Amino acid sequence: MTRLFAFLAFFSLSTAAMAEDEPAHTVVLRAGAFEIRDYDAMLMAEVEVGTTQMSRAGNAGFRPLADFIFGNNTAPQGGSGEIAMTTPVVQQRSEEIAMTTPVVQGREGDTWRVGFVMPAEYTMDTLPRPNNPNVQIREQEARRMAIVRFSGGARESRFMTYETELRAWLSEQGYEVRGEAVYARYDPPWVPTPFRRNEVMLEIAR
Repeated sequence: MTRLFAFLAFFSLSTAAMAEDEPAHTVVLRAGAFEIRDYDAMLMAEVEVGTTQMSRAGNAGFRPLADFIFGNNTAPQGGSGEIAMTTPVVQQRSEEIAMTTPVVQGREGDTWRVGFVMPAEYTMDTLPRPNNPNVQIREQEARRMAIVRFSGGARESRFMTYETELRAWLSEQGYEVRGEAVYARYDPPWVPTPFRRNEVMLEIAR
């Protein structure tokens, strides 16, 4: 059973396409670098990768997902078609219960779930189905997220630093955190590093 959710965007894949859209959300509060957002329910295409390294998981997960949205799929009416890319691409560290699905573990027992947010016009009935059985479709329920945004390089250590800052701010404000951090990158590799958008997100109680 998945308990950690994380967003991650584009990795070192030179053929990546520019994203067209972001998940629908409403900004509830802005306070400097911090925001509170309400996200609508969304469909996710996801792959699990058995490694403890964020960057390695992102690269490994990106490829089958990009393959899916670029046409390796079967449309409900037959045939296949490209699916518009949105931002961010999602990656999550996950822990599974063996009776639900096989446990996929790295050296420290962790896996990453990497995924794309599907365009809002699709439903479970209309979204093309992946031909690759490793790509799974999941509906993410609506939720409220606290965010800290930063620019520049997106090393794992920087995500951890900003996560600490976000947790400290939420504690000061009296918010109840649910689950673990979400890490997001929004830009493809050719965007100059100083201009790249990154975010850390944490689900909070409404």
